Amino acid sequence: MNKQELIDTVAAEAGVGKLAAQELVDAVIQTVTETVVNDETVQLIGFGTFGTGKRAARAGRNPQTGETLQIAAAKTVKFTAGKAFKDSVNKA
Repeated sequence: MNKQELIDTVAAEAGVGKLAAQELVDAVIQTVTETVVNDETVQLIGFGTFGTGKRAARAGRNPQTGETLQIAAAKTVKFTAGKAFKDSVNKA
């Protein structure tokens, strides 16, 4: 499912127009993004938790030349599925 299909489904489920559904989906995505960028977590009970993680610096290799290089440390985005979501997936 892509974003437009999500918007169409939300519009049908909520009984609202596609424009209103698009504004709602965009607002949710923007809010989650801004919150995670500010090193906070977004916890949706039953669905999951969005947050940040850290990846340490490490040594890597260029596969074409075999040259060793240093890969910088980075912040990552984490999603941990909630119990109800996991249970729904495992029933299917």
